[in-house]
Amino acid sequence: MPTHITRRSLMRGITAATAVATLATGLAACGGDSDAATTTDTAASGSVTIGRLSNGAAKETTLKVSEVKSISAQLPEAVRRSGKLVIGSGTLPSGSPPLGFVGGDQKTLTGSEPDLGRLVAAVLGLKPEVRRFTWENLFVGIDSGKVDVALTNVTVTEERKRKYEFASYRKDDLALETPKSSTWTFDGDYQVLAGRTVSVGAGTNQERILLAWKKKLESEGKKLTVKYFQDSNSTYLALNSGKIDAYFGPNPNLSYHATQSAGTPNETRIAGQFSGAGESLQGLIAATAKKDSGLAKPLAAALNHLIENGQYAQWLAAWHLSNEAVAKSEVNPPGLPLTDS
Repeated sequence: MPTHITRRSLMRGITAATAVATLATGLAACGGDSDAATTTDTAASGSVTIGRLSNGAAKETTLKVSEVKSISAQLPEAVRRSGKLVIGSGTLPSGSPPLGFVGGDQKTLTGSEPDLGRLVAAVLGLKPEVRRFTWENLFVGIDSGKVDVALTNVTVTEERKRKYEFASYRKDDLALETPKSSTWTFDGDYQVLAGRTVSVGAGTNQERILLAWKKKLESEGKKLTVKYFQDSNSTYLALNSGKIDAYFGPNPNLSYHATQSAGTPNETRIAGQFSGAGESLQGLIAATAKKDSGLAKPLAAALNHLIENGQYAQWLAAWHLSNEAVAKSEVNPPGLPLTDS
């Protein structure tokens, strides 16, 4: 399992990012999604600016990127005719920095995932339109056709392949975040969690893994308590107050927060990491579309164009995620097995 270095270059001037992200709660519509779309940059401009309004979480960088006709020709006719790519972001209610959160203007969605969506849309010759959802309603949006593709830290799993098709773009590693004062570490052995209370996001891939560990411990006569909170702010209040021992979630988010907390009374640490596809397979994050939509192939082609021409590496570097790079985008790569999901 690859070990992630602490992203110290993110720090020291971006404590405002988490606070600003909480303002996203007020943007949520009653149905759990927001129709206020982010539509910065177009394919016609020939460039995409990433890292905008990020409060220092990323280095603002303008990349040259424009439509590749041989790739856009692969799009389903309905999407090509619409002239836009509707991108789902599962970042309501409070955001998920650095992947997706409300920017410095207190209204625009920024983050590494929306930025990648804008880059992909440019290669496809489409106008990007980012729509925000709660995690649960994100998949309802894909199913209903409100969303063409989700770019929001979705792990490839064999179970999800029953309903969705994928184009991978980033490694998927999970992390356990604990108070700085804790001394235990996690090296992949679930037994270290015996007797502990751990929070996890409902409906997530990491929840499935954590519940599988809980079941194994119960079969051994041991207890693991799993707790859920509405958003990351509530989770960190629980962590800081000692109501939970750890938070199990995506490594980019937790590493970001741990570095943000350095030097504060509520300093945290990463106690260990785990592949999002289980102990025997490197997990992958992927662009997610409805099964048989015909989108996975052109999305992968667009991502591979960005990889081959350097914009992908520049995007990762701007957001301090270079150690999560993949060599190529794959259509429907192996994911978390059904037995683990």
